[in-house]
Amino acid sequence: MKKTVLTILVIGNVFLGSAQQESVEKSIFGLQIGTLGSWLHHEAKLTNQIAIRSEFGLDTGIFRNSFYDKNGVFFAPVITIEPRWYYNLAKRANKAKRIDGNSGNFFGIKISYHPDWFTISNEDNINLISDLSVIPTWGIRRNIGKHFNYEIGFGLGYIRYFEKDNVILNDKNDVVANLHLRLGYKF
Repeated sequence: MKKTVLTILVIGNVFLGSAQQESVEKSIFGLQIGTLGSWLHHEAKLTNQIAIRSEFGLDTGIFRNSFYDKNGVFFAPVITIEPRWYYNLAKRANKAKRIDGNSGNFFGIKISYHPDWFTISNEDNINLISDLSVIPTWGIRRNIGKHFNYEIGFGLGYIRYFEKDNVILNDKNDVVANLHLRLGYKF
């Protein structure tokens, strides 16, 4: 009887341990830098495969003004929330691949808002027209060592610009792409 109970406990522990390994992490804080900005982020577990990512950062933009013959770069704040479905964690775990730090493939719906709070630029008087974008995105995240990772993603979505006083936009709605390559550090 003792051997049967011990066997059941060991087998149950193995199944529970593997089930926990095939789940997104409860909470992840990190910093990422990419070709067009830098961001602080937090991912919180909603279910075994779904996490909600919140992000605050600076997006980079490039501008050219042919009227004044000026070129420049600016940084503007962005606030993002993105539910992510990590759909292949069990498959990766079964193949003995890493899934820590939510290392896997994902589908997400990236919702970003660029407020007109401030801009950092090499030119004076650069203002941003606020916008809201919703972009379905596919991506991957992989770990490099214990704390470092990289992330690649692509998506097409919708963007809505908000007019300011004395600004007339020909089109307030448009199609927007999300193409990102980021290197990150997990705290």
